[in-house]
Amino acid sequence: MKARNVVLIILAVIIADQALKFYIKLNFFAGEEHRVIGNWFKLHFVENEGMAWGWKFGGGFGKIFLTMFRLVAVIWGSFLLRDFIRKKYHTGFIICASLIYAGALGNLIDSMFYGLIFDNSDFFRGNVAHLFPAAGGYAKFLHGRVVDMLYFPIITDAHYPSWIPYFGGKYFEFFEPVFNIADASISTGVIALLVFQNKFLHKHLEHTDVAPVTTETVNESKELN
Repeated sequence: MKARNVVLIILAVIIADQALKFYIKLNFFAGEEHRVIGNWFKLHFVENEGMAWGWKFGGGFGKIFLTMFRLVAVIWGSFLLRDFIRKKYHTGFIICASLIYAGALGNLIDSMFYGLIFDNSDFFRGNVAHLFPAAGGYAKFLHGRVVDMLYFPIITDAHYPSWIPYFGGKYFEFFEPVFNIADASISTGVIALLVFQNKFLHKHLEHTDVAPVTTETVNESKELN
């Protein structure tokens, strides 16, 4: 797979992810929700300071740690992708790696810059955020919050059966997490890698440049010596 195609995949994910995040930030106040298709696909604006799918980790220190972890992962991923292309890994493998890389980069942009370029949206007044506000952003560099908005509550108002230990009788919703395009890109890449890993690795081994050792090659080596 050519490097140009990898760059196009990454750009497509980043542009789609950031365009939707900018739209939500500039048009929705925090907590605002609108139906897209029936009751099972909604746009629901939330921000989180933690990992993908709204998970949180360790307060302010955890926020810095996760942002730096994303930054290191993206830098490392750049070299990995270049290596995969150079060694001619299976096209499907490179596509999956590109999706994971693009998703990590998309959320990294939020964490690094959104606190600087946006102010807070006001839930109680119904005010949306502003881009490059005169009074400055809502947080320092590396302290931005990740914007999530995709919400698929396919099953709601359900409860676990009473016979299930610990969870019995508790409220159940599928699918509860609110996520973004970057999260979906990462998940798609990881799941595809897990499902097709044997195919991807088998094809890569078939196309390596290592020649098989045969009787003829051994004899030729002896003659040269």
